[in-house]
Amino acid sequence: MSGTDDRLAVSVVVATYNRCELLPQAIQSLLAQDSNGLEYEVIVVDNNSTDKTRDVVNSFSDSDHRVRYVFEGRQGNSYARNAGINESRSSIVAFIDDDIRADRDWIGTIKSTFDEHPEIGFIGGKVLPIWTVEPPHWLTSRHWMPLGLQDHGDEEFYLEPARVTGVISANLAVRRDLLEQVGMFSPKFQLVRGSIGGMEDHELVNQMWREGAIGMYVPQLRVETPVDRDRMRKRYHRRWHKSHGQNYALMREERMEKASWHLFGVPAHLYRQAILDVVGLITNWIRQREEAAFLCEGHLWFFFGFLWQRARDLSKAT
Repeated sequence: MSGTDDRLAVSVVVATYNRCELLPQAIQSLLAQDSNGLEYEVIVVDNNSTDKTRDVVNSFSDSDHRVRYVFEGRQGNSYARNAGINESRSSIVAFIDDDIRADRDWIGTIKSTFDEHPEIGFIGGKVLPIWTVEPPHWLTSRHWMPLGLQDHGDEEFYLEPARVTGVISANLAVRRDLLEQVGMFSPKFQLVRGSIGGMEDHELVNQMWREGAIGMYVPQLRVETPVDRDRMRKRYHRRWHKSHGQNYALMREERMEKASWHLFGVPAHLYRQAILDVVGLITNWIRQREEAAFLCEGHLWFFFGFLWQRARDLSKAT
């Protein structure tokens, strides 16, 4: 890792791949911060893009010393974010996605939260939608996870194993020494081009918890992201839930694996939940509750992905 520069309040890492049309809005939102004199840097990691990403970043870095370009040829979000961490110089490293628009007080909120709470190691906040078209009526907040959105309410609370609430790297900040301690993002569970449902964020949080760190959900830490029409379609959500199940099966998380019995490597509670979801799917369709029915269907796609991955692992082992 680079040496720490005490003058920098925050290092922001933006991993990007072939998003040169969306990327400028993310960078502009970071450079337009009401930071009250805080110094910070924006590290844009080009994850082997084939479009004009480098030209876009250079158009900002040529006129603003806060922006830095980094190239990472190994494909995947974890590789890209880790490259950004290695280039960071602040004691706090923050992450947003390349299509994110940060609120004007985003940097200031990160710095003040860590200053006021020395006991915490990481923070996350709201990721809210910018709908590019009117969303379908079934697409309520209960279906936000496949869209990379989150809103856990308007009250701060600690993030710890006793209260399992996810945070995502579209709006995440971590103390740099904690990242060094846990070994950063795992490539094993990362998103790569063409894939969805990655688990690198969840795996990182689990690592931090295992090291005894606690986090905090900060509702004032807000970003927005556009949601395109394709991700509002049910086929995208089905594919996401199946991939999410596969990744959970690969992760072998302790809470997920704990069960009185397993069948084909799948814990008993997932079979019980699948039965409940089949009943719920049928019942809600009969009652014409499309949103609730599709929620049950999403759970079943997760179960199918989990079962498929475990069956695949068993076939490899024999």
